[in-house]
Amino acid sequence: MATSMTGGGTAAGAVSLRGALIGAATLLLAACSGTNLGGPTASGPIPGATPAAPTDAGSTIGTGSVRIALLLPLSAGGAAGNTATVLRNAAEMAIAEFQGPDVTILVKDDGGTAAGAQAAAQAAIQEGAELILGPLLAESVRGAAAVARPAGKPIIAYSTDTSVATRGVYLMSFTPQNTVDRIVQHAAQSGKRSYAAFVPDSAFGQVVQGAFQEAVSRSGGRVVAIETFPLDPNGVNAAASKLSGIAGQIDAIFVPDPYDGAAVRALSTAGIDTRRVQILGVGPWVGNRAAAQAAPSALYAAPDEAGFQSFAGRYRARFNQDPARIASLTYDSVSLIAALVRTQGSQRFSETVLTNSSGFNGVDGLFRFRADGTPQRGLAVIQAGGRVVSPAPRSFAGGS
Repeated sequence: MATSMTGGGTAAGAVSLRGALIGAATLLLAACSGTNLGGPTASGPIPGATPAAPTDAGSTIGTGSVRIALLLPLSAGGAAGNTATVLRNAAEMAIAEFQGPDVTILVKDDGGTAAGAQAAAQAAIQEGAELILGPLLAESVRGAAAVARPAGKPIIAYSTDTSVATRGVYLMSFTPQNTVDRIVQHAAQSGKRSYAAFVPDSAFGQVVQGAFQEAVSRSGGRVVAIETFPLDPNGVNAAASKLSGIAGQIDAIFVPDPYDGAAVRALSTAGIDTRRVQILGVGPWVGNRAAAQAAPSALYAAPDEAGFQSFAGRYRARFNQDPARIASLTYDSVSLIAALVRTQGSQRFSETVLTNSSGFNGVDGLFRFRADGTPQRGLAVIQAGGRVVSPAPRSFAGGS
């Protein structure tokens, strides 16, 4: 049985830490022993939802003795500003549900800029913050890190851009690399060896294409062909026709389709039998009916939704609105901090504790931080219609 770390740093049964956490705020802390306890990229607010504005962008949450900072683009306006408010709400909810953690969160507005984040991080550190949660945007993470790293203050950020991750700057997010790794790993375990990719000609397409090539290489497979299609939907069919000649050479085709199934339909029109060739998708296919209709047997990797649906229900009851999908990241990170403060004593935010190889378990399942700051998550493999074909792992095998 996996064990958990307690305040003195000694190992104790997992039940002891679970007992320290309350209800849905449960965050299981895994042991440093050989056995482990076990896991879409950030989206904007749900259309139509208007988050309640915070009373003060420089407010605090909680009354505990341990100070941490939460840096968000509260004044940025638009999607970033709305998302920031939802993230702040989730932090407030985590503190309330944890019931009396010895934590005070210093909420700081970073304005959505590197300079703003640098100033906010400096102010928070001067006010005694031991750790920084956020920022949300990649450039803001870089700005905050310029202050926090020299001061020896770790950051747990919400950006999906892994280029900002480094030692002491950990990403809490769902990265394209995580989702692509999981779906290719599943395909390889299912006997797939030869792959093609049909990716959008965009920054997102470049990121997932690189992740796909690396994942296939690690799995021992080979990439037979890669074709990009233009962001103009009219060009998708022409691009798909270029792959028709290699259909008989591939077992699976990676299609991170931003057009609600248009790319998959174009492949079918070009003569590629999507019933024989396994379509591999990405997390944004969650709940996408058009994509499911275009390729009912397509597979993608994503967190198990049960935990988020429970969280979302409680969020709606508290704030009278739906949370953005990314809100769980703030909830989980604040719950993690509260758990570490309660159980880990003076070593609570040390590199050893934060990069515990067995990881942690929250609303979105199993996760851990690598020493280089990149995240790893335990994800399920889901068919486009919503059926889970491979559940999310309950532990990181071998602690590796």
